[in-house]
Amino acid sequence: MLVVGALAARSAATPVVGAVEFLVFVVVAALFSPLAFPRSLPAAEARERSARDGRPVVYWRPGCRYCLRLRLRLGRRAGRAHWVNIWRDPDGAAAVRAVTGGDETVPTVVLGDEAVVNPEPGWLRDRLPS
Repeated sequence: MLVVGALAARSAATPVVGAVEFLVFVVVAALFSPLAFPRSLPAAEARERSARDGRPVVYWRPGCRYCLRLRLRLGRRAGRAHWVNIWRDPDGAAAVRAVTGGDETVPTVVLGDEAVVNPEPGWLRDRLPS
């Protein structure tokens, strides 16, 4: 993403336009990177912790705009859930497929026996501990 931004900036009409284009690419790259999300856990560890503390498990993947929407709308409260990156954890991807009927639709949130695919941020916010 940053390379594309640099190429776009280089071909811009003026240096100011190029700088703005590059900054837009930097922001988009940061938002869609795994760094914008809380630290991911292995699925087994996330399920174990969730059973102990009652916090939801959020299955997500980098580049997913719906995952990003959920993460941004939760703000600082996002760290109160257990996050599993399904692209790094095959067990997490299998858990999502089991809930969704075979596909890997994310975000998928599991809390106890309840699983919700692409929940509204308010729904998850209401289920996070204070």
